[in-house]
Amino acid sequence: MAIAQAPPRERARPARAPRTPYVLIAPAVIAMLAFLVYPMASVVYYSLQHYNVSKPWDNAFAGLDNFRTLLFDDPLFWQSLAFSAKWVVTEVALQLVFGLALALIVNETFIGRAVSRALVFSPWAVSGVLTTGIWVLLYNPTTGVSRYLADLGLMNYGAAPLANPDTVFWAAVLAELWRGVPFFAILLLADLQTVSRDLYEAASVDGASRLRRFLHITLPHLKDAIILSTLLRAVWEFNNVDLLYTLTGGGPAHQTTTLPLYVATTAAQSHNFGYGSALTTAAFLILTFFSIAYLRLSKFGAR
Repeated sequence: MAIAQAPPRERARPARAPRTPYVLIAPAVIAMLAFLVYPMASVVYYSLQHYNVSKPWDNAFAGLDNFRTLLFDDPLFWQSLAFSAKWVVTEVALQLVFGLALALIVNETFIGRAVSRALVFSPWAVSGVLTTGIWVLLYNPTTGVSRYLADLGLMNYGAAPLANPDTVFWAAVLAELWRGVPFFAILLLADLQTVSRDLYEAASVDGASRLRRFLHITLPHLKDAIILSTLLRAVWEFNNVDLLYTLTGGGPAHQTTTLPLYVATTAAQSHNFGYGSALTTAAFLILTFFSIAYLRLSKFGAR
């Protein structure tokens, strides 16, 4: 009687990595390469070139000449950088204070709270150019608020806050505050609503005042939200171009020219894309350094 032989074992095939995840993320990767990586690489490339479309005969490889110029031979770079720092610190600090105050107010229970929240958040939905149009009308020396303040004896007739070097900074700050405060109010209110009411009730039973409850319960809970919102808003305010460009044009005498606004005028008006790219690269490096330093020093996410 013949004994049946067992079929030969097939050689084990190595498992293939699934391709589906890579196919699914491919559109996002392609979009990032097209709209993020390629533009950044192009800016770095042109920062190393003398590239002015109005003077094509001078276009050539520049190496680090553009960076040497902005560091040692361009006082407007340092002036715009100093104003950018002043603008960011002032705007972010004031927006945080007023935004936190508004968030605390609309977090309370009162009649008409829903309408109040809508009114508080509505300026955030307005574009920068439209915001500028509103404030240009308000600052108009003939038909704006200054005329009525002059009637009350608080200003001189014909005073133009946007043309006066002594008032243009705070006039621009006030216009941006109107648009930026709701950003903090929205983020901080969302985090405030996650605070357990039991903590406040327990603190009240222990005799803690409203100030102590704010300092020891509310602020610690809002720590990460404040760090993240201030960082995001600082980056946006540093890159602010639309409001300042349409409100003051960087004037008078470049007193309201931020570094990104200087980049825009250098590239768009002077057509010097090589030097404008160098300015952009410098701004990117500055933002990256301070963002990392801010997150490390603030201990974002630590408990």
